[in-house]
Amino acid sequence: MEAENTAKETVLITGGGGYFGFRLGCAIYQKGVDVILFDVVKPLQTVPEGIKFMQGDVCCLSEVEEALRDVICVFHIASYGMSGREQLNRKLIEDVNVKGTENVIQACKSTGVSSLVYTSTYNVIFGGQIIENGDESLPYLPLHLHPDHYSRTKSLAEMKVLEANGAELGNGKGVLRTCALRPAGIYGPGEQRHLPRIVSYIERGLFKFVYGDPLSLVEFVHVDNLVQAHILASEALKANKNHIAAGQAYFISDGRPVNNFEFFRPLVEGLGYKFPTCRLPLSLVYFFAFLTEIVHFLVGLVYNFQPLLTRTEVYKTGVTHYFSMEKARKELGYQPQQYSLNEVVEWFRSRGCGSKPRKYTVTHLVRDGGLLLLLIAVMLSWFPSAVTFSL
Repeated sequence: MEAENTAKETVLITGGGGYFGFRLGCAIYQKGVDVILFDVVKPLQTVPEGIKFMQGDVCCLSEVEEALRDVICVFHIASYGMSGREQLNRKLIEDVNVKGTENVIQACKSTGVSSLVYTSTYNVIFGGQIIENGDESLPYLPLHLHPDHYSRTKSLAEMKVLEANGAELGNGKGVLRTCALRPAGIYGPGEQRHLPRIVSYIERGLFKFVYGDPLSLVEFVHVDNLVQAHILASEALKANKNHIAAGQAYFISDGRPVNNFEFFRPLVEGLGYKFPTCRLPLSLVYFFAFLTEIVHFLVGLVYNFQPLLTRTEVYKTGVTHYFSMEKARKELGYQPQQYSLNEVVEWFRSRGCGSKPRKYTVTHLVRDGGLLLLLIAVMLSWFPSAVTFSL
């Protein structure tokens, strides 16, 4: 154990080429720890000198094992299918989220990695039901109730990670300690998954309405708060912290429940656009998302279009669900800092985004007319079922 403490530490981050993984790697490297970023794609940013990037796939066990030589801790962030059309690729979701996680666990055992921190999601618990100030004592959502494949596979993967806690390592190197962090929606300057898509809708004039109860509350987590939580979790798996996090799961957010659309109001108005005043029923928008998914299923192989919304995205943004940070505060020492969307607005403005004077053309007329006709058609289809349900 003493030799372990004096040796130079090396950690590996799966999904290290992504926004959060890259940010986490840079923060850990600044603490004097060697970092390996492991991903199928290279980071968009220049990898700082001293940080190592290894191109590889978590779906390939031999590549994972090769990458884990002489590593003491793995941050398993790599996943697939969180949002948009990715949610509809069932095979790749299963391969990356379940098989990939099994490979990481197996590689940790065979190469003697002592710590594994898994990046999970609120969705292992939440499936469209109202949750107010929930905590980690809540049971997993039954697998058959998950309306999307991503959430179901992330739930399976988290179970496997926590079940692996205490597993014997190869060559008598001790045991594997594992934990899981369940973050809310991630935001921050440069975030590449959700925010560019939202800004794209705003700039194309597609953000015409909001939906659901204006009093519904959800949560978000700034990327730097999530980085802090992961570093604290890895420390809490060590002997000097009595392995307090071993086998545990933690909800992680900014700790400020907020209405989803009100959260994004500063972004919309900060870019110079008018915030929508039209509010639609949640069930109507959910029905529209359902129809969109059916269309994607029928034509996706020919035209893999980006759905405006998926059913999972509708309930994640329109149904109240938020969780207590008490366990993370008490056991990890997690103290979320307060952030605003100002830095996000500035990031997009620095890249040319924002409202610009433009003429209302025939193209805009056709687009808006098409959206109106589509909305009317969806309402006519939805109304009979809504009335029947209410009766």
